[in-house]
Amino acid sequence: MSVLTSYRRVLAHPGAARFSVTGLFARLPISMVGLGIVLLVEASTGSYGTAGAVSAAYMVSNAVLAIVQGRLLDRLGQGPVLAACTAVFGVALALLVTSVQADWPILSTYALAAAAGGTLPQVGSAVRARWSHVLSVPDELQTAFALEAVVDEAVFILGPILVTLLATAVHPVAGLGVALVAGVLGGLGFAAQRSTQPPVHRHDGESGPRPGLPWRTIVPLAVVSAALGTLFGGAEVATVAFAEEQGHQAWAGGLLALWACGSLVAGVVVGAIAWRRGPTVRVRWGALAMACAMVPLPFIGTLPVMGLTLLVAGLAIAPTLVATMSLTERTAPRGRLTEAMSIMQTGLVAGVAPGATFAGMVVDAEGASAAYLVSLGAGVVAALAAQLLPRRD
Repeated sequence: MSVLTSYRRVLAHPGAARFSVTGLFARLPISMVGLGIVLLVEASTGSYGTAGAVSAAYMVSNAVLAIVQGRLLDRLGQGPVLAACTAVFGVALALLVTSVQADWPILSTYALAAAAGGTLPQVGSAVRARWSHVLSVPDELQTAFALEAVVDEAVFILGPILVTLLATAVHPVAGLGVALVAGVLGGLGFAAQRSTQPPVHRHDGESGPRPGLPWRTIVPLAVVSAALGTLFGGAEVATVAFAEEQGHQAWAGGLLALWACGSLVAGVVVGAIAWRRGPTVRVRWGALAMACAMVPLPFIGTLPVMGLTLLVAGLAIAPTLVATMSLTERTAPRGRLTEAMSIMQTGLVAGVAPGATFAGMVVDAEGASAAYLVSLGAGVVAALAAQLLPRRD
């Protein structure tokens, strides 16, 4: 009951429940579009290589332009920027589907994928900046960030399942169609809620230069985020390969779901705790726990043991990510908060692709168990980077 009380308290703030729920739907494309593109393009061309390349164009563009969008959100306001990005994203994704179905030149498909990825609304960063504006009590803000971590886990559990089911059981276009509708309606609905959005922070000759970011904190945190992204990408590929080696490839999704469920449960609990130690200490311990959680994975040889180990390993994910965002919120100036949070989100996204690539190479050369060493190495990098954070608490 005390856990529920903590969440009811933050959601009771005027407009909070509305923008959090709307933000959930707006974030569904994050976990659906990349996979949906692969399923659609492969069904049309018969080539996984082409499908992967189109999806990569989408993801790389998203990673490159996310920080730019975060800066615009701070300087021009969430309403107009998110509305414009949502509109362009919706049109670009619809044209991408058309280009594949109508067999347009492949270069146009790449260009439209890049346009969709670059304009994908950065709702994850925006909703956390909105919570920072609405709430002033640190413990309540911690609960709100934990809530959003749980939402993220729900998105990454449900999204891939939904897009795969629709694309394979209904039509290859169906998965991307649902992602488009959810993203556009959720993004426009979120952008329309002006009463809870943070104030605009414009900087010109009269207002003076933009406040600087605390790079001594931001850089190590960005490295931690990128390393954790690499850990996630590597572990996902290694787990799929592990399930296939065990003769039960269909169980790969279940293993990854257990990993995400561990994080989801930890996220719910961490939001109800009034922490005595600050986020700097929690980032350090969380990153170390993530690294330690990867240690036993290369030595496991059965599916049940792997499932249990991944469930336990998942308990470290949400607390570490919540602490990372809490420390970003505590140290970044108000006028650049969304930009700073976008840097962390970009680090996570940018780290997934190399992690998956390296793990895939190791799987081909040495097998699935050895591929978990990629995630272990990334966890060690995250733990070392966390030690470079300024010692505040």
